[in-house]
Amino acid sequence: MCLDFLGATPELRAAVPTSLTLARVILVQRDQYRLITEAGECNAEPAGALWYGATTRAAMPVVGDWVAARVVAPDLAIVESVLPRRTLFARRAAGRREDQQVIAANIDVVFLVCGLDGDFNLRRLERYLTLAAESGASPVVVLNKSDLCDDPAARMAESAQVAGGAPIVMVHTRSAEGLVPLRAHLAPGRTVALLGSSGVGKSSIVNCLAGEERLRTAEVRESDSRGRHTTTHRELIVLPEGGALIDTPGMRELQLWAGEDALEQVFDEVAALAAECRFGDCSHGSELGCAVQQALADGTLARDRWQSYAKLRAEVRRHESMADPLIAREQKRKLRNMHKAVKEIYKSRKHRM
Repeated sequence: MCLDFLGATPELRAAVPTSLTLARVILVQRDQYRLITEAGECNAEPAGALWYGATTRAAMPVVGDWVAARVVAPDLAIVESVLPRRTLFARRAAGRREDQQVIAANIDVVFLVCGLDGDFNLRRLERYLTLAAESGASPVVVLNKSDLCDDPAARMAESAQVAGGAPIVMVHTRSAEGLVPLRAHLAPGRTVALLGSSGVGKSSIVNCLAGEERLRTAEVRESDSRGRHTTTHRELIVLPEGGALIDTPGMRELQLWAGEDALEQVFDEVAALAAECRFGDCSHGSELGCAVQQALADGTLARDRWQSYAKLRAEVRRHESMADPLIAREQKRKLRNMHKAVKEIYKSRKHRM
């Protein structure tokens, strides 16, 4: 197929040596990949130099990456390098380590899918919007299952209070007409990723837009509208009319991997108020001349909106402050192990004398 329909640019083609092939990663399973090239699809694995040269796991190929590959057999290629990423959607990996977990790369538009059947959560939507701002992709808030919502207009109004300038569309998958608002964001050369918690209907949306049952779906639990993880991996799906969709597994834990700049894009009204505070280092607590506290008192700033911002800002700052100490701790561990090894050498020599 012509990779131009997937967003290949002259700059990408020029970055690949003539001895290699331009390809895009459509599936990742551990250290095995599925690529799409001008000649079709093939399996692939990383070159040794790529694996050993990667400073972090995030530097390895992910779904959506453009790569330079060496075709070694009709259905096998070796990925030699990952080409520069235009955008990168990532979150903080689960656990105590400060690691970046990359979700997908080179996304143009991200559909932030929210279910209207009982699992609607504005605070979760704010997190997704923050990660989208950090990624560089354009967010679209997708309110799915509108056919199951008693008051869709109210949900639309609530979403508008936190979405900023992001478009908001209301859809359902009961008929083709229910996804018409989404098709306006699809185009040849454009990559769209779907993100949201389990059960919001991402796979059903992909199946409808692709025109075939590409992904397995399941009903949500009636008790709490929570879904089961029918999608277990990320996958890029080529659309018949050009462009691509990336489906992702539902994320129950969504820790931020973003800076304060991204947070202020999503909470722009809070950032504007903070700029009006009397003191530049105002903590927005009990200081005199705090514009944020004044706005809370007169009702021009919603208290739940401020509390959400304060919580996310504390999370961002905590992760940033942990990064350097973790590096220092790792260096100390290596030094301690080296001293221990030296002591063992001297001890063994002493016993031999």
